[in-house]
Amino acid sequence: MTASTFVRHQVHDFATWKKVYDEVAPLRKEGGVIADSVHRDPDDPNTAIVYHQFADLSTAQEFFAAMNGEELESVLKNAGVKLDTLEYWVGEDV
Repeated sequence: MTASTFVRHQVHDFATWKKVYDEVAPLRKEGGVIADSVHRDPDDPNTAIVYHQFADLSTAQEFFAAMNGEELESVLKNAGVKLDTLEYWVGEDV
C-alpha cells in the first residue's frame, strides 16, 4: 500500500528554498519518493508545504528517519529552512 507524507515549514526566502528543493530531486528519488508536489501557504508566502508519495509505509518512514542526519540538516539549512518550524505527517494511502 502506498504512503504519503506532508511537510510544512517556514523558509527565509521561498525562491531560494525552491531552487535547492529542485536541485536535490535525485536525493528524493534515491530515498524512494515516487511523486511529489510543492505548495505555498496563501497567507504566508514563505511557508512551504510539500507532498511526497512512497511505494509503502516503511520506505516513507525510512526516508524521514534520515532527516536526523547531518547531510539532510545541511541541505535544509542551505535552503533557508527555519528548522524549528519543521513539521511532517506520514499516512497510509487508502
